[in-house]
Amino acid sequence: MRPAVVGSGAIGCALAACASAIAQVQLLARSDVSAWRAEERAQADCSKVEGGRPGRIRVTTNPADLSKSDLVVEAVIEDLDAKVDMLQELGDCCHQADLATTTSSLPVAELAARSGHPDRIFGFHVFNPVQRMELVELCVPEHARDGVRERASAWARALGKTVIEVPDQPGFVVNRLLFPYLFDAVRLMERTGMHAADVDSCMRLGARYPMGPLRLLDFIGLDVAAAIGESLYTDTEEDRYRAPGLIEEMIGNGKLGRKSHAGFYEYD
Repeated sequence: MRPAVVGSGAIGCALAACASAIAQVQLLARSDVSAWRAEERAQADCSKVEGGRPGRIRVTTNPADLSKSDLVVEAVIEDLDAKVDMLQELGDCCHQADLATTTSSLPVAELAARSGHPDRIFGFHVFNPVQRMELVELCVPEHARDGVRERASAWARALGKTVIEVPDQPGFVVNRLLFPYLFDAVRLMERTGMHAADVDSCMRLGARYPMGPLRLLDFIGLDVAAAIGESLYTDTEEDRYRAPGLIEEMIGNGKLGRKSHAGFYEYD
């Protein structure tokens, strides 16, 4: 298989690092600066992947370099128009490739239809940190061409992941169930005045969760969490999916979580 990954953020770089253990992989960044950072990040991520090989990752800024790929995974910003535009461009230049989207909250069928390549696109939702998280939520629209499901499943298993096919609904399964819990933790903190660390400790020590809900929100990114919540709310019209006011306030103050060095916690 000749895989390629599009997007130089945490998901894209980590996915490229995982893929390097089994194949040569191309990583598409949007600018020279992004490419330089992506190369550093992907190579560092390889040290966290068993069998990861930095020398197998080629970073490029030219979509045409992906033209001979047979699988291209889009991992750009969680925005409908941005993903549609990217999938359309990839479909136009990678004529034979299956096209995966890592969306966590957008309808796969709509992405497929609007991209102009409805028979080639499927959902391939990986979880951060990709190197450690075992699950892939696979979502294959009914109009996908023959073999997409089998090829996608085989590649995920080669990466060491467990594949579960999920329905095409915003949030699939994990985020659909997870985000009301995360947002309820914020509302509880607001209502009671508890410290974030105490709320998190309750869930770690009492429910054996590996990470508390507030630190997890910092890890996801508060802006990303709010965007996912809004997509879920649009689909369901259920208020439990709307980000609490405190999250919106923190976003307005530039506190986005770990990536901005401040959220519910401070980070060096």
